[in-house]
Amino acid sequence: MTGQPPVQMMRAAVWMIGAIASFSTMAVAGREVSATLDTFEIMVYRSLVGVAVVVAVITFAGRWPRVSRQRLGVHLLRNLAHFTGQNLWFFAVTAIPLAQVFALEFTSPLWVIMLSPLLLGERLTGIRATAALLGFAGILIVARPSPETVSLGVVTAASSAIFFALTTIFTKRLTRHEDIASILFWLTTMQLVMGLVTAGMDGDIAAPDRQTAPWLVLIGLAGLVAHFCVTKALSLAPATVVVPFDFARLPTIAIVGMVLYGESLDLWVLLGAAVIFVANYLNILGETRRFGARAGVRPGGPA
Repeated sequence: MTGQPPVQMMRAAVWMIGAIASFSTMAVAGREVSATLDTFEIMVYRSLVGVAVVVAVITFAGRWPRVSRQRLGVHLLRNLAHFTGQNLWFFAVTAIPLAQVFALEFTSPLWVIMLSPLLLGERLTGIRATAALLGFAGILIVARPSPETVSLGVVTAASSAIFFALTTIFTKRLTRHEDIASILFWLTTMQLVMGLVTAGMDGDIAAPDRQTAPWLVLIGLAGLVAHFCVTKALSLAPATVVVPFDFARLPTIAIVGMVLYGESLDLWVLLGAAVIFVANYLNILGETRRFGARAGVRPGGPA
């Protein structure tokens, strides 16, 4: 069908807009509860809300037959990667400016590019390799590694991106065979168990109060919506095309951080993010042309 791949990529972009709003909301909510709860406890309550919503939706929609147990190993790897990345991310949003967290998180598409050939069988083209190298240059601009600039918050934000890339790759593998209902059910239930184990290691899981409870509900709902949007986007387009759309989060969260928390706009962060954006946009152009060639469409329009 002529023109179908670009249409699918636009639909994937729309779903990613929903993910952008959800992830930004979750960052603010995570910072608001961080003074009372640790990251493991936040993940417990986030997953608890997620389980309740997912079970209710699956039951109402009659989609329990779509929940499969055939690929529990892949689900476990995906959710362990996400659980690790999410805990690192929640710590980072309390330790460094939100814009810097998101800028470093944009490493994720670059890791997807590098890891997809190994885990998804996608070809590492010259354009993808160039985009990855240019993107890593942008990361160095954002982080400006030195004894004075590298902090625990910077390291955890950068590390979370690697685990989010693994999450994306395993999600793409699952969308080849699994329904979204199945992916979200195992996401919430497995991470609830992981959260209970890690949060309970010290024998004390703090209960939410009137101030933190609404934020925790918001975290749970925003996280669930974000994953639904990302999963839908990944079912419509390749991982290396979908993830770069997430870059619209940076100006959004930079404004949020400035308005709510008085965070200044770091020009180095913005410059580095711009370089990363160019790298990923180069990758998007390459993917669009590749899809156009397969469909018999030139980059400028119909053949």
